[in-house]
Amino acid sequence: MPFGRYYEDFEVGAIYPHWPGRTIAEYDNTWFALLSMSQHPLYIDRHYAYQQNVAAQPVIETLVFSLLVGISVSDTSGKAIANLGFESVKFEAPLLVGDSLYAESEVLEKRESASKPDRGIVAIETRGFNQRRERIVVLRRRLLAPRRNST
Repeated sequence: MPFGRYYEDFEVGAIYPHWPGRTIAEYDNTWFALLSMSQHPLYIDRHYAYQQNVAAQPVIETLVFSLLVGISVSDTSGKAIANLGFESVKFEAPLLVGDSLYAESEVLEKRESASKPDRGIVAIETRGFNQRRERIVVLRRRLLAPRRNST
C-alpha cells in the first residue's frame, strides 16, 4: 500500500476516504488533556461535564484535530516535503467520548511550484464525521508534494 501521494497523483475534485477510523475512549480524552495541559474540567471531570447538561462528555477539540490530520496522512501528505499551513479549522459539532471519528479529504486545487520544478502545492479539505455520518470538523490545508520523477 502506498503511503502518501506524489504531486501527479492528486486530482482536483477527487475525494479520498480514509480508513480506519478511531473510537475515542475516556482515557484518550484524559491523557490528551493532560499532555496538552488543558485543565478545563469539561474534558477531565465527567461529573462536572454532566452538571453542565451535556448528554455525554465531549472530546477535547485539539485531540479531534490531531486525529483528523493523522488519519489523513497515509492518503494525502505521507510523501509531503512540508505542510505549508492550515488555512481554516471549523468545529461544527462535538465529538463525544465513545464516538468514532472517520474522515475523507477532497483535493481543492494544485499548482506547480514557481521556483522549484521538482514539487507542487496541493490544497485539500479534510472532513471528519462521527459514526452517524454527522460532520464534526472541517479543515483546509496546503502541502508541498514532491513530483514523482524528483526522488
